[in-house]
Amino acid sequence: MSGFLGKLSPAKRVVAGNNDLPLFYPNQTSMERCPRDTPRVSATLAELLMNVEDARNDHRVLEMASPLTSSASSFNSWTSAPASSIASSPFVLSFTDLTYSVKIKKKFPPFCGNSSSNDSALNTKILLNGISGEAHEGEMMAVLGASGSGKSTLIDALANRIAKDSLRGSITLNGEVLESSLQKVISAYVMQDDLLFPMLTVEETLMFSAEFRLPRSLSKKKKKARVQSLIDQLGLRSAARTMIGDEGHRGVSGGERRRVSIGIDIIHDPIILFLDEPTSGLDSTSAYMVIKVLQRIAQSGSIVIMSIHQPSYRIMGLLDRLIFLSRGNTVFSGSPTYLPQFFSEFDHPIPENENKTEFALDLIRELENAPGGTKQLVEYHKEWRAKQQQAARYYNNGITLKEAITASISRGKLVSGAATTSTNSPSSFQTYANPFWIEMIVIGKRSILNSMRQPELIGMRIGAVMVTGIILATMFTNLDNSPKGVQERLGFFAFAMSTTFYTCAEAIPVFLQERYIFMRETAYNAYRRSSYVLSQSIISIPSLIFLAACFAATTFFAVGLAGGASGFLFFFFTILASFWAGSSFVTFLSGVVSNVMLGFTVVVAILAYFLLFSGFFISRDRIPLYWIWFHYLSLVKYPYEGVLQNEFEDTTKCFVRGVQIFDNSPLGQFPSDVKMSLLKSMSGVLGINVTAETCVTTGIDILKQQGVTEISKWNCLWITVAWGFFFRILFYFTLMIGSKNKRR
Repeated sequence: MSGFLGKLSPAKRVVAGNNDLPLFYPNQTSMERCPRDTPRVSATLAELLMNVEDARNDHRVLEMASPLTSSASSFNSWTSAPASSIASSPFVLSFTDLTYSVKIKKKFPPFCGNSSSNDSALNTKILLNGISGEAHEGEMMAVLGASGSGKSTLIDALANRIAKDSLRGSITLNGEVLESSLQKVISAYVMQDDLLFPMLTVEETLMFSAEFRLPRSLSKKKKKARVQSLIDQLGLRSAARTMIGDEGHRGVSGGERRRVSIGIDIIHDPIILFLDEPTSGLDSTSAYMVIKVLQRIAQSGSIVIMSIHQPSYRIMGLLDRLIFLSRGNTVFSGSPTYLPQFFSEFDHPIPENENKTEFALDLIRELENAPGGTKQLVEYHKEWRAKQQQAARYYNNGITLKEAITASISRGKLVSGAATTSTNSPSSFQTYANPFWIEMIVIGKRSILNSMRQPELIGMRIGAVMVTGIILATMFTNLDNSPKGVQERLGFFAFAMSTTFYTCAEAIPVFLQERYIFMRETAYNAYRRSSYVLSQSIISIPSLIFLAACFAATTFFAVGLAGGASGFLFFFFTILASFWAGSSFVTFLSGVVSNVMLGFTVVVAILAYFLLFSGFFISRDRIPLYWIWFHYLSLVKYPYEGVLQNEFEDTTKCFVRGVQIFDNSPLGQFPSDVKMSLLKSMSGVLGINVTAETCVTTGIDILKQQGVTEISKWNCLWITVAWGFFFRILFYFTLMIGSKNKRR
C-alpha cells in the first residue's frame, strides 16, 4: 500500500490540515468493498471527487457514470488516503436496548364511579421496545416496517432528535457514548419532507449550503467547483438552473427535489447520515437513483442509516443491513442475505421468485392482525440473534473516538471540521464552519434573493402603505387650527400610528414559511440562531426606511403638520420606529404561533387592544387603575404621544380663540352677536377681558387635556425603538426554546 501511495503525484494526495480541499470526482459511482473483518481504507467524497477543477481547465469532458454500473477502477485510481487513515478505526455506530414511550390521553376517561384509584386519563404507548443493532462505516442500514411500526422514531432516536430523559438505552460510536454536541458536528439528517426555498435554483440552493457548511478558509472558487461536482454526482446537471418550485411555481421533479435535499446535507461530507423515508413519493426509477447516490456516500466512508417503507428488488440489492420493526419491536435484523434462512427456520420459507422484502412485510402484517400478534416472531428473533451475535467489529488501535474523527478529517472527511486550530488537539472540533458574521451575510443574501424572486409581496406592502397614505392625505388635507382641526389631527395621528403596525402583519408568513427549514439547518449546526435573528433584523431595515419615507412624504405636507423640516424628520423617524417595533412584534409572534391564520388573528386582536389603550379613545387619567398597566405596554402609545408633542409643542401657536370656545357645544349654533355677549359676561365674572381673538387654548393645553405630559417626544421615540429590540430578543429566545425539533 505504501508503494502504491508513493506512486501518486503530490497533487493527488490529501494532506492533513491543507485548506486547498480536494474536490469531488463525478465519475465515481461505486467502490470495491474491503473485507468487513479487516481494517480498510475508505476514500472520502472529497478524495473521490478530486482534480475536477484541473480537468475542467484542461477542457476534458467529465461524464456522469450510469447509476446502474460500477467502476471499481475509479476507486483504485483515485484513492489517496494518507498513512494516518490506514491506522484509523472504521466507524461503528451501536445502539442497545433503545426504549421510548409516550403518554396519550384517553378519548373517553372512565366515569368516577366505575374507575379505581389507579385509573388515569393517560395511556402509555411504547414506540420503541428494546431495539438493538449496529451500523458500519461504508454500509447502508435500512429500517423497514409498516406505517406506525416505529421506523421514523428509531431514526429520530439515533439522530438525537428525542430528549435524553425520554429515551432509554445507549448509543455509542466506536464504543464511546456519542455526545449530543459532537453528533451535531459529524452527522446530518435529511427529513422526509423536502424543505427547500421554492424561488431558488438547484445550483443556488446547494451553493448556499456550501457557504454555510464549508469553512471560510476554503476559497469561493473551490466551493463553486465542489457544488458543480456534487451536481454531477447527484445527477442534477440538467436541472441545475431550474427553480425548486412549489404549488404555485413550476419547478424540478420529485426525485430531483429529493436529491437536492440530500445534497444540501452531504455538502460537508458527514461521517453519519440519517434519512427519513428518502424514497417517499418517488417512482421506482427515481427511488433507485436516490439509493444509488446514498450507496456512493456510504462507500466514501460514511455510515448511512435510513427508514424506508417498501424497497424494490433492485434497492434491496444495494442495502447492507436491515432492521424490520413491528409496533416498536424488532422482528429481524441483519444482512438481507439472511432473510431466507431466518424465515425458513421460522417455518415460513420465502417462495422462489418472491420479493423477499414484500414477503417479510406481508407476513409481519398478517401476524400483527392475528390474536397473538408478532410476539412469537419477536421472541424467535431474539433466540436467532443470540446464535448469530458477534462482537462489534471495529478496530480502535488504541485511539479514542475524537482521535479517529480527527484522522478522518485529515483524509478530507467532514469538511466543516477541517478548519480545527490544531491537528494535535483532537479533543476540540469546530462547532460551526464559519464565524457568525459570515453566517449573517449568507443568510441575508439568501433572504434578499428569495424576496427579489417574489416582487409581488414587496409591491403589495408598498402599495398598502402608499394607498393608506394617499387616503389620509386626501381626507385630512390642510387641517386648520380650529377646535375641529385639533380633533381631526388627533384622529389622523391615531389612525396613522396604528396603520404602521397593522401593515407589519404581512411579516407573519415570512418565518412561518421557513420555520422548518430553519429548524433543519440549525439542528446540525449549519449556522447559529443568533446569526439568523441578527441577519433578519438588519436586512429588514432598508425596506422599513423606504416604507417610512413614502408614508411620511405622502402625508406630512398634505395634511399640513407643524414643525417644518425638523418636524418632518421627527415624524419620519417616529414612523420608522413604529415600523421597526411592529415588524419585531409580528416576527416574535410568528415564532410563537405555528399557523398563519392563527397568527393573523392574534396580531389583529392585540394591535386593536394597543390602539384602545393608547390614550386616543380615553385619556390616561381616565383609564381604570386595573387597566393602566396595559396602557404602558401599548406599542401605539409611545409613537402616538411623540407625534402629538411634535405637533402641539409650539407655545406660540393658538388652537382655540375667544369665540371658538362655543364651537364644540350647542352654543355654537347661536349667532355671533350672542356669542360676543356671552364672552363679555364671562369677562365680567372672570375678571379677565376675553375678546373674539383672545387665545384660550394653546398646544400645551391640548397635550395636558390628552394626558401627554409624562414622557418627552424624544424619549417616546427611543422607547419605541427599544420595543423593537426587546421583541427581537424575545424572538431569539423563542427560537432557542421552541425550535429544538426534539420529541419529548
